[in-house]
Amino acid sequence: MTSALPRARRVSTRTAVLPAHGRRHNLSLVLQMLYSVGAMSRADLARRLGMSKVTVSDLVAELMDSGHAVELGPSGTVRPGKPGTLVDVNRTGLQAIGVDLAEHEVLRAAVLDLDGNILVRAERPIGDDTGQSVVDTVLDLVGEVVAAATAPILGIGIGTPGIVGPGGVVGTAPNLGWTDVPLRDIVADATDLPVFVVNDADAAVHADYTLGEGGDDLVLVKVGRGVGGGLIVGGQRVRGAHFASGEIGHVTVGTDGGATCRCGKVGCLETWVSAPNLEKALAAADDDEPLREAGERLGIALAPVVAALDLSEVVLSGPEHLLGGVLRDALDETLHARLLARTTTDLTVRLAHRPDDIVLRGAAVLVLWDQLGVA
Repeated sequence: MTSALPRARRVSTRTAVLPAHGRRHNLSLVLQMLYSVGAMSRADLARRLGMSKVTVSDLVAELMDSGHAVELGPSGTVRPGKPGTLVDVNRTGLQAIGVDLAEHEVLRAAVLDLDGNILVRAERPIGDDTGQSVVDTVLDLVGEVVAAATAPILGIGIGTPGIVGPGGVVGTAPNLGWTDVPLRDIVADATDLPVFVVNDADAAVHADYTLGEGGDDLVLVKVGRGVGGGLIVGGQRVRGAHFASGEIGHVTVGTDGGATCRCGKVGCLETWVSAPNLEKALAAADDDEPLREAGERLGIALAPVVAALDLSEVVLSGPEHLLGGVLRDALDETLHARLLARTTTDLTVRLAHRPDDIVLRGAAVLVLWDQLGVA
């Protein structure tokens, strides 16, 4: 009897690697080295990248022609012969737009330089607006910051609540009243610029990983109008089979009921942990019990994630007066109580680096990643 053949794996449909792809890869390597290390001479770049000086000089020339790199003047390093000329990423001559749609009752946008520094800010109140009204406000807000840019714009990065699928379509965002909104195309058509749309927690985890203190294996929980998570595993952002990784806000935590959520279910994590619900609960309470319970419920939801992926960091991003102290301590205690002692030895529970602007900066990082290959 013939043994059964192993099931064939799906063959990738990606195109073959062409010489042009290799060149783009090398250009990206040069930009990544300059972005992470700082200005250096062509000779130093060649040594660090393991390329010939001729190759690096050719790549740098192309990057300068495109405006992505600039010369800064002679190197101060003392060596025999003529000092080398420093080159760097064009940090001040290029800009990116970041947009944050996840804050409670307000939409925010900014012009940023390539180091994630905010140069111009703008915002629009939306209150309880939903649907097309919010889309119109987004376009108005983006138009203002695009007009305020003082250098060529690489692109627009948008962090939004909800599930973002292929093509920048917001499949569902209950808090904004959106279903299947083609946000990327809408904004791109209005601005004629490259547009990148991701979940707000994904944008936040990009900021913490690239511009902050994040390690290679972490989950970042973004608390604002809703609750969402962004995952970095092995130095790579995890998206999931349905582009919904980290969507923990509407996971039911516990079997003891709870409040009815906007999504229609009872006992969603968001009903305990979102900023509006926490504020309301604190206003009606005589102590910090709502914060303690929110931390415990969040720990219940995160413990299986931390265990399954063997994560080393749990990062909280949102209002510090809500997330610091009691809530963070309760989360830490719950995780340690529910995980094996060995896995919690090096587990860190902390607040995010510069949380107020984390989605804006993370959205700009997405632009750098796509347009310059910098991550």
